[in-house]
Amino acid sequence: MTDLDQLAFENAPMGLALTENRIIRACNQTFLEMFGFKKSQLIGQSFRLLYGTDQEFHQIRDIGLEPLRRSLPYTDERLMRRSDGTPIWCRFRARTLTPETPLARIVLSFALIDNAAAGPKLTPRERDVLLLLSQGQTSKEMGRVLSLSPRTVEDVRARLLKKFQVKSVAVLLSRLSGQ
Repeated sequence: MTDLDQLAFENAPMGLALTENRIIRACNQTFLEMFGFKKSQLIGQSFRLLYGTDQEFHQIRDIGLEPLRRSLPYTDERLMRRSDGTPIWCRFRARTLTPETPLARIVLSFALIDNAAAGPKLTPRERDVLLLLSQGQTSKEMGRVLSLSPRTVEDVRARLLKKFQVKSVAVLLSRLSGQ
């Protein structure tokens, strides 16, 4: 990498990271500032540090693998965690350098959707449901993933709407995405 390439990488206006099998191998200054870490705290560490729970980290692993296997980029929006535990809503983009084994080496970008806190404090279950809502899953689908009844998922959805003082999931997701 030339000095100019390194300068561009370090000062890109979005967080950039290179991972190998979900281990952070390189990241830029914007990424460090976004997540509140020092480079020495992240390089060589699992991406698990940036998720609220082990379950979130494992659930999200397989999302987007199909486009990556076809050498296409993958984009979504996800709730992640800063070093101090505060949540941030990010626009996530990924492109694999190894389509045959997509997680072997990936270039990732992260952009904050909303610089403000993500709203009220959420329980781990509420975070799980919010993550799955952002992926467009139904209560029945979420129930299967989370080993809950669809009725329990509906109760969690209702609590989320009340906490965020909105009348629908569409408005909730729109507010969280800064729309």
